[in-house]
Amino acid sequence: MKSAEEIMEILDAYDLTGSLRDAAELAGCSHHTVKRYVEAREKVGGPPEAPVRRSQLIDPFLGKVEEWVERSKGKARADRIHAKLVWLGYTGSERTTRRAVAELKAAWRAGNRRVHRPWITEPGMWLQYDYGDGPVVDGVRTILFVAWLAWSRFRVVFPIRDKTLPSVFAALDVTFRRLGGVPTYVLTDNEKTVTVEHIAGIPVRNPQLAEFARHYATTVHTCVPADPASKGGTEASVRISKADLVPTDVNLGDEYDSYAELEAACVEFCDRVNTRVHRVTRRPPVEMLAEERPRLHPVNATPFTVAFGVTRQVPVNTPMVTFENGQYSVPHPLMGATVWVRVHGRGDDEQVIITHVGGDGPVEVARHRRAAPGTPQLSDDHFPPMPEGALERTPKARNTAEKEFLALGEGARLWLVEAAAAGTGKMRVKMAAAVQAAKLFTPAEVDWALGHAAVHGRFAEADLASILDHHRTQPATGEHRAGENASLTQGTSAWASYGQQQEAGQ
Repeated sequence: MKSAEEIMEILDAYDLTGSLRDAAELAGCSHHTVKRYVEAREKVGGPPEAPVRRSQLIDPFLGKVEEWVERSKGKARADRIHAKLVWLGYTGSERTTRRAVAELKAAWRAGNRRVHRPWITEPGMWLQYDYGDGPVVDGVRTILFVAWLAWSRFRVVFPIRDKTLPSVFAALDVTFRRLGGVPTYVLTDNEKTVTVEHIAGIPVRNPQLAEFARHYATTVHTCVPADPASKGGTEASVRISKADLVPTDVNLGDEYDSYAELEAACVEFCDRVNTRVHRVTRRPPVEMLAEERPRLHPVNATPFTVAFGVTRQVPVNTPMVTFENGQYSVPHPLMGATVWVRVHGRGDDEQVIITHVGGDGPVEVARHRRAAPGTPQLSDDHFPPMPEGALERTPKARNTAEKEFLALGEGARLWLVEAAAAGTGKMRVKMAAAVQAAKLFTPAEVDWALGHAAVHGRFAEADLASILDHHRTQPATGEHRAGENASLTQGTSAWASYGQQQEAGQ
């Protein structure tokens, strides 16, 4: 069967040559084909009729094939249909089967194609949220929480550790506070944190989620199961967020060294996408949010903290909290604050999660393994750096004698520290002797000798004078070699006759 373009080329070749065979040679077909299309054009005065379809071996089975395509909703594979047809006595080729199945699938899709009606949103009505697989940070996989305000197209993206109820509630609270209000409806998937089960197609809400929705004066709706098209706004936002924030070879992103670095990257991403002109509205989302904010409900001043666990007061002098006979560290700026502690997981995966509620909403501040009594769980990042010299004592002069001794230099300071650590006796007498020696020698020589004595552990009464005398008579050259007269190495005279033949009789 020729296409419309090929038919027009055949007819154009005939009009040019006026000969069936010459037109066939130009069009690359049989002259009988040229004759058929020319006669059809002259007969009806327009495009030729479609050729008559020949009967095929699969014709008696087309009804059954159509039934299988309909029952599978256009998803049945042609090879499986061909195998079934062979069992029914079909003797045709698999190629014929594939063509027939393709035609029937195209017809089924044309009659069952989903038609999308444009969604005309209203300010302050709808917020959608979803999750995406985040990058791996410190060997732990993260999750990207993505919220999308429908009218203004404003996006809120930040990482969370898991999709448990407390984490979701904290993420929604932070989202509401960043938006500056609460929408009338919130749309999401049928996660277990939202929908417990379906009865007769009706989703049964999680009781804690219903209490959370009442606390913020909003209503949570869920989309049809396995139907991402019903919340396409967040689906697209998740795809764009993952393309920018998850390191891949395509975006040339670097791995994140810490969770805080990932949070900063999410903030930068939100600032970038919310301040540029949206391709649909032709306006930046941040400007549209300023118009939409008056239509949002006020955010409850008190966050919903029921799911965050039990409260604990952080002491004012140590960033540690006690929970079920175990101690756990929190960031030191939280000393004196109130935190919430809960347990997540069981067995080897059991974790203790600590949450703090601040001006920006609930934030997870620590996550530890279960601590055994007497063995606290600590994180070095939760404590400030040690003060300089906290573990090492620095010599500080308290009287004139100490001041004169320490004035000799770093060697004197090193000698004082090492000699004190070794329990040297009469240190003050030896320090005074070093000050007197600096008047006979130079202070630099005495300081060098004191440092030398400290390194080699020579703290006896006459060691300093001995080192000074030796240094004065034989200055250090960096290496010591024994002279030829004093060397213990054997000479080479015994090898002088090696290889020489001795005379006979000798």
